[in-house]
Amino acid sequence: MEAGDDIVRVRQSTLIGLAREARSLPLISNTVKAQMVGGHLSAFRGRGMEYHESRPYQPGDDIRAIDWRVTARSGRTHTKVYREERERPVLLWLDLTRPMFFGTRNCFKAVLAARLAALFAWSSVQHGDRLGYLVFGEDQHVEFRPTRGRRSALQFIRQLVAHGAWRDGDRTPDPLAAHKALVRLRQVARPGSLLILFSDFRFVDPACRAQLVELARHNEVVLVHCYDPLERELPPDGRYRVTDGEGSVEVDTARGDLQRAYRTRYQQQHDRLERLCGELGLHWIEVSTADDMLERLQSGLGLLRR
Repeated sequence: MEAGDDIVRVRQSTLIGLAREARSLPLISNTVKAQMVGGHLSAFRGRGMEYHESRPYQPGDDIRAIDWRVTARSGRTHTKVYREERERPVLLWLDLTRPMFFGTRNCFKAVLAARLAALFAWSSVQHGDRLGYLVFGEDQHVEFRPTRGRRSALQFIRQLVAHGAWRDGDRTPDPLAAHKALVRLRQVARPGSLLILFSDFRFVDPACRAQLVELARHNEVVLVHCYDPLERELPPDGRYRVTDGEGSVEVDTARGDLQRAYRTRYQQQHDRLERLCGELGLHWIEVSTADDMLERLQSGLGLLRR
């Protein structure tokens, strides 16, 4: 074990070892509920979108599944019911761009995202879903179309650990990297897929929003927001020296105006993401580098309330 393992970079053995913990994260239709903004719970639509029949609307049904034609003809609200496909495609979309290589508690955001993605990978294959992935940084893009079995999770882990982003600290920032990866996700995602995106989502702009709109039309989309506590709130009053590995600057957190501006900036980004998820019907789970990762996922998926 090298210095920095599981802190600034991931280890293959650690990600493989998460297979046991993943058993407590079943991603099965009618069993798992994901928390959406506003405190509402919405069941994952399941393993596919093959239309089966329409039935009278029941409280708790997804309003996006209302059958407007039957509703107009009968005068009573009806909901479309979809037959579950035998194998649901699950696609993991993982951000390894430079902003993800930051952390003040336990590990970098990139390491947290990798662990979370491994948990979902194991959960998917353990329940018979077909697993695919798309891992990207500024200089390297790795993808694999969904396949069945434990080998797909192991291949994902090997590709993730071998990704050049863990070794290349001198990458040139590419503000369009995430947008290009979202475009590619649209091209490879089959309708009815479960898409799970791991990032700090600092990049979300109108162009990225448009891609998310299209992805949400035919797929179940989950945003797993990875962040560090220092991004939300500055540390207690004092003078702190901050470095990016090249230059450094001293920050005086005793300044009230700095504290307020810093807090406001984060809250504005948080609120934009919250509105986006509410408008598009995206599931949203927040996990910080200081959290108990498994407990936070269980809470976000509604498992602790069952």
